[in-house]
Amino acid sequence: MITLRWTITPLLLYLLSSATSSPVSISTSAPPLLSQISPPSPVPTILPSPPSPSLSAPPPTINQAELTEKAKCPLTMSPSTLVVRFGDPVTVNCSLRTLGFPLLGWEVSLASPAPTEGHFLVWSVDKMTEWSINPMCWALTDQGGQCDINLPLIVFKPPDSVTLSLLNHTGPMMEGNEYTLQCTVQGVAPAEKLSVTFYRGQTALVQTRTSNNTEKEPVNETLTWIITPSKEDDGAEYWCEATLKLGPEGPRHPPVVKSKRLTATVLYGPQIDCPPKLRVKEGESLECAVRGNPQPLVTWFRDGEAVALPAHSNREHAGYYTVSAKGLREKNLTVMVEVLPGGGAANSYNRCFLLAVLLFQTLHWL
Repeated sequence: MITLRWTITPLLLYLLSSATSSPVSISTSAPPLLSQISPPSPVPTILPSPPSPSLSAPPPTINQAELTEKAKCPLTMSPSTLVVRFGDPVTVNCSLRTLGFPLLGWEVSLASPAPTEGHFLVWSVDKMTEWSINPMCWALTDQGGQCDINLPLIVFKPPDSVTLSLLNHTGPMMEGNEYTLQCTVQGVAPAEKLSVTFYRGQTALVQTRTSNNTEKEPVNETLTWIITPSKEDDGAEYWCEATLKLGPEGPRHPPVVKSKRLTATVLYGPQIDCPPKLRVKEGESLECAVRGNPQPLVTWFRDGEAVALPAHSNREHAGYYTVSAKGLREKNLTVMVEVLPGGGAANSYNRCFLLAVLLFQTLHWL
């Protein structure tokens, strides 16, 4: 019994010492009591710092990339923009500013030249025979890439004819009514560059411009303007003018085509220009201005009877008269005539005689 106790005792001491030198945790600590849990500390506010250039996402710089590519593309054109009349010759030079581009060429649908290993290449056409054309000059790099530039090109043609008419109307116009002037431009290109101006005599009424037609080939365009004629417009001349606005790259004198003049006939009146009280001097005639189209028929009435106007009035001609004018319509006006003493042809003769005498005396004194 004693021997067994001494045998177990060293074994227990050995196990105890092994546990102390290499501890292995196989138990879970008890959770802290509620009273032992401290409140959470406030979370500090963290402001966003500027992104690092190496980590920030690149912005969408499509336009910038295009500009960069163009900046890297050492191609130049002369001229840089071209405005050419249909049927005229064309010559444009494309050249390289730097080395490193072994091949230069043109991509164009009309008379495209063969690529070259030189530093310039000319595109030349004897007659421009296409309306819609987009020439492009390109160059290949040593690395096998390509850069290119486009040539802005406008092909134009002046109008074949320009005519002015009244829309849905023929013959004379009535004063105060509305009428539509119609300017027809035939065979013009491009229509989006067309500008039309309406005139009355030498006065521009309005300038209109068509911008909704993007057709490159010749087309017919019709533009209108509304007028309300008055008696002052009787005999006036209306016309229109078509111009192609081609910008600073266009011809120095833009092509202009004018219509024939349309003479307006305006029916109006009659209009009686006479004061209610007409004062004349003895010897003068009685008259009032009467206007109208057609020319009015004028009759003077006194006491209900038609009378002939005296060439030399006297006091017996004083009184009330009715002026009747018949034209496009009939108009009557009552006028009181007052004949003043003196004046007339005799007084006019006397005044002229006195002036002649004074002039003779003045010359004699000199």
